[in-house]
Amino acid sequence: MSTQQTAPAAQHSIRPRAGSPARHGAPPLPHVSGISPLPVDLATMLDALPVGVALLGTDCSIRLMNRALETLTGFTTAEVRGIPCRHALRASICLHRCPLRRPLTTASGVTVATASGAHYDMIDDGELPPAQEGDILNRHRRRIPVRMSMSPLRDADGRVVGWLHAVEDLTLMRELEEKTAKGEAFGPLVGRSVAMERVFQALPAVAQNDGPLLVTGETGTGKDTLAEAVHKASSRAREPFVKASLSSLPEFLAESELFGHRKGAFPGAEENKPGRFRMAQGGTLYLTEIGDLPLSIQGRLLAFLDEGVIYPVGATAPVACDVRLVVATNRDPEQLVAEGRLREDLFRRLSAVRLHLPPLRDRGEDIEFLLNHFMGHFAARLKKTVRGCSGKALRTLLDYPFPGNVRELRNIAEYAVTLCHGETVMPAHLPAYLFQAKAEARRAERERKAGRSTGAFGQPGAFDASDTTADAQAASGDGGEHLARASVSDLERRLIADALHRTGNRRGEAAELLGWGRSTLWRKMKQYGMC
Repeated sequence: MSTQQTAPAAQHSIRPRAGSPARHGAPPLPHVSGISPLPVDLATMLDALPVGVALLGTDCSIRLMNRALETLTGFTTAEVRGIPCRHALRASICLHRCPLRRPLTTASGVTVATASGAHYDMIDDGELPPAQEGDILNRHRRRIPVRMSMSPLRDADGRVVGWLHAVEDLTLMRELEEKTAKGEAFGPLVGRSVAMERVFQALPAVAQNDGPLLVTGETGTGKDTLAEAVHKASSRAREPFVKASLSSLPEFLAESELFGHRKGAFPGAEENKPGRFRMAQGGTLYLTEIGDLPLSIQGRLLAFLDEGVIYPVGATAPVACDVRLVVATNRDPEQLVAEGRLREDLFRRLSAVRLHLPPLRDRGEDIEFLLNHFMGHFAARLKKTVRGCSGKALRTLLDYPFPGNVRELRNIAEYAVTLCHGETVMPAHLPAYLFQAKAEARRAERERKAGRSTGAFGQPGAFDASDTTADAQAASGDGGEHLARASVSDLERRLIADALHRTGNRRGEAAELLGWGRSTLWRKMKQYGMC
């Protein structure tokens, strides 16, 4: 990379190119050649960076600040040009351990000083320290945590002619670290377990990384929530967050939905459509279940990651897109690659930054914490005074494996708060299938001891009604006697009817409310003659 220069400028480490556009009243800046057919304006390049950058002379005076640093400090380049950077940044690092200066000392090690303070000389660039963290005091006297680093600018002969000073805002990272230390949420993502603590510790750095992100985890672990939380903590937070679930669409529709199409590209394309990529311009595009996308579309995603452009259906020219790509899957991505459902080259590209959300069964200490969190939320929304669970109700929940993970626990909490009319959730307020699960576990244990194989959990006939009723009676205590007298089928029939009534007969929502899959709900409705 080289700069094209036409006229020298005294006292400047960077010589301006004649005719370059001026910025903030600055002298013309050089153009950079060798990276595009036409020279690129240096100021434009620096302004595109999300990190604050200042160009300094050899005397540490400011020559140029990009827009990110102007926003951070509150000063424009025109206001601070020519003054030492320490007066503009007012950083603790500048005052106490400037990376470019050291106290001037005599041969005997005595610091040379005057009435105005110590004399300093410039260090050799080979002595530059690594990035340092500290605070700056901006124009509005707000203290901002930052990470600062320096790099030398050299001429063709290798002489240092200036410095590049990078300043990264750490405000979001510090806030997230404080929340993590208190066991609070990363946005709506909550937890106190060791497994989740690892996720929280990685999140700030992941959020600041602008590369593609792969999120893995079982259904219901919170992948959608995580993706949105990462977006909100990133430098793209003010731009769109666009979610795309395309697994149910045929290939040609999924392609159009994702990349857009031109008018007349196919029958029915009566107007131009931007597609999800262009809708997410400047922000984040989140794709659920990457393994369900056709391989041809996966190839086009790989092309976007490599080139930064997309090709709308029917278009003859590429369209540049500035989008961070986040993808998720509830299956093992390595297994998807082995099955030929996920391109290996795309997987390698995506897995450079990867986060895994652990299942709730591996976060045992989070169950009670999350339960209280959700019950508090629904109690406030429903204007109730529910304050917690009885010991027996809590033990029932702690013994349950939660195949639906956090989403299922949330649905259980909503159901319990809805049925509870006092301050304490009792076993009678919990869904009946929780007792079915307990009965199934006991039956499986008996069959294991008897040397017989067991049926699949949750399938029709996989539980003993008498066991379920007995468990309900033992767990219910005061106020739950009706569970002991009712049969399992009657309980499930009532639960299904109630869920359908509450959701306006929308089976998908009813299944989610019950913590079941759609197929499970449909099967039980057929079993009970409800469809």
